[in-house]
Amino acid sequence: MKHDEIDRILSREDEILPSSGFAVSVMDAVRREAAAPPPIPFPWKRAIPGLVAAGVVLVLVLVGGVVAVGRLEKATSPDLSLALASLSSSIFGLQRNLGSATIWTALALVASWVSVKLSMRLASGRG
Repeated sequence: MKHDEIDRILSREDEILPSSGFAVSVMDAVRREAAAPPPIPFPWKRAIPGLVAAGVVLVLVLVGGVVAVGRLEKATSPDLSLALASLSSSIFGLQRNLGSATIWTALALVASWVSVKLSMRLASGRG
């Protein structure tokens, strides 16, 4: 194509008309949106303490990890083997206590479920 042809094609002034009912349907949608209630704002005042607590926990975990890595780097090879032995014994100790932890977790889940069901029943007025 030559520049003359492109200019001729682009210079056409064809009138573009919307299909029938388009303007009415758009205006109906605009009115519906205008009549809709505004969205519920996020409760930042309630979320901020949880976010701050999560940040503090994250920082403590990272600091603890850095300290642990620093201690492992300072350890010589005999000290490193002792550190790894104490680490493995503590891991195996956790595995022994896993049974009681499972029971306590199950009890906490059951207590939470009962609490939620009771509060839902009281809130619905069927109490």
